[in-house]
Amino acid sequence: MLDVLIVNYNTAHLLRPMFEACEQAAKGLQVRYWVVDNASQDDSVALLRSEFMRVGLEVNSQNVGFGRANNQLLRHLQGDYVLLLNTDAFVSPDTLQRTLAYIQANPACGVLGVKLVGRDGDLQPSCRYFPTPWNVFLSRTGLGRLFPGTRMVDDMAWNHASVRECDWVPGCYYLVRRAVLDQVGLFDPRFFLYYEEVDHCRRVKAAGWQVVYFPDTTVVHVGGESAKSVGKLSNSGRQLSALQVESELLYFRKHGGWASLIQHVCLTTIGAAYLMLKDVLKRRGWVAVRQRGEQLALTLRLCVHTRWATKPTR
Repeated sequence: MLDVLIVNYNTAHLLRPMFEACEQAAKGLQVRYWVVDNASQDDSVALLRSEFMRVGLEVNSQNVGFGRANNQLLRHLQGDYVLLLNTDAFVSPDTLQRTLAYIQANPACGVLGVKLVGRDGDLQPSCRYFPTPWNVFLSRTGLGRLFPGTRMVDDMAWNHASVRECDWVPGCYYLVRRAVLDQVGLFDPRFFLYYEEVDHCRRVKAAGWQVVYFPDTTVVHVGGESAKSVGKLSNSGRQLSALQVESELLYFRKHGGWASLIQHVCLTTIGAAYLMLKDVLKRRGWVAVRQRGEQLALTLRLCVHTRWATKPTR
């Protein structure tokens, strides 16, 4: 049996096509669906109750975040495999069959991800390296090209047609062996949104399991539908949401201690100064410069509010 866990937040418009794709892919399989609604303000709950009565539903009075909501559903698990599926991720007709066949045939595989593409068919980052203060700095500043030996979080240069073990896979299609959850649990509840699957994959690998990228099926991932409701990006696309900044701080402190946190904050400061100078030299205007300063101020402010990345703000 496969348990499919879904967290919904203001994505009523995606529920029908998401379930339709799942039902087409689930033919011949025993699948149970469980949904947590995180206090949606649209008609998600009414739709789920009227059209998807066979789906197990829990309704939260407030948005508790992606990780905590998934954790709520652990008590319902009955199968040997668990799929975490986003409402903005649409499986192909062969996705469930192929991924289950692979993980069943490879007992060392604890977590399995797939090839993700956008609506336009463009490949999305699907097989990723763990973030570090250094590779995050290089990515944000655009200086990665000067350090070709550094493993960037998203390496898109290789042929994504081959199965390979990796550091982590995105949580929009996240197939987990039940034995893994019994051993290491699911998500750290401190991560409200972002980095929860990064942290989980790190714990899974530390426990001796493999995290595998499986490209023999494709999932269409729209991306960011729920996040739009809780943490917007700036019009220029340069600013990160407060949720992502906070999770980043929590992650580096958890897995690298004080040294990693201080390194990250210092590199963030240097990166902001570099980008501000670049904006001035390229005459992008004071609005762009101010946004860089605001982003740095947000990082420093969250360091204080999270008690130096030891406690979440939500």
